[in-house]
Amino acid sequence: MKFGPKYKICKRLGPDVFEKCQTPRFALVASRTPKTRRGGKRGGRPSRTDYGKHMLEKQRVRFTYGLSERQFARYVKESARSTGVKPAEALYRRIESRLDNVVYRLSLARTRAQARQLVSHGHITINDRKMTTPSYAVRVGERVGVRQSKRDRGVFASRSELLKEGADTTIPPVWLSFDSGKMEGVVSAWPAAENAGAQSLDLQAVIEFYSR
Repeated sequence: MKFGPKYKICKRLGPDVFEKCQTPRFALVASRTPKTRRGGKRGGRPSRTDYGKHMLEKQRVRFTYGLSERQFARYVKESARSTGVKPAEALYRRIESRLDNVVYRLSLARTRAQARQLVSHGHITINDRKMTTPSYAVRVGERVGVRQSKRDRGVFASRSELLKEGADTTIPPVWLSFDSGKMEGVVSAWPAAENAGAQSLDLQAVIEFYSR
């Protein structure tokens, strides 16, 4: 899915949105961007309203996970109707448990976009069965791995070598476990918002945006 100029989007929403922006090159480009002058004839740029802040947060989360507006809105509505768990927590669980995101969290892909492509091309399995739907909601206890015939080919070749040499130090989130020998991960628990990386996402603001 294409979102337009990524550097431009990152300047507006923050460098965490795309992996491409989490580089020294982007930091250099951002530092050279002239800052908006305030206090002009009209008093400078007005401060953002709560609606504006919530909209930016919605865009930030949506772009981070590579979701279309229609798809993301559906996730929010489903989360708002959830029982036994707060809407923001339900939303985090839903977007984190997407198959493409799980593949990314297991470091089987460098980016979520690449993970989405790997799933679509049939390189990923769920419980040893080929899965080609990136949005598939992985459940607790399910195994996510690389097809046997693909483990030493293409993008997985370098990953396989690092694992054999013991040079890979990637640690998956606490709700995932990874077997380097099988190149396979297991969802051991539901993703929780307090997991590493979730602190930067204000999902409650997203819920409030769609509740207007």
